[in-house]
Amino acid sequence: MSTKWDDKSWQKEFLEMKFHSPADVKLLTQGVKGLKDAWRLGVLHVEYERLKKLQEENI
Repeated sequence: MSTKWDDKSWQKEFLEMKFHSPADVKLLTQGVKGLKDAWRLGVLHVEYERLKKLQEENI
């Protein structure tokens, strides 16, 4: 499985899945500005995958 690093469709979907802090909304919509942002975006992506899996199990 290959990852498309420029694919941002998960970010739009994740914004609609739950409430986010203003800083996270900015990161998800405007993108990474540095190493700290890249780390946080990775954490958010793991959370997105976990929530997505839970949603699919409940269907």
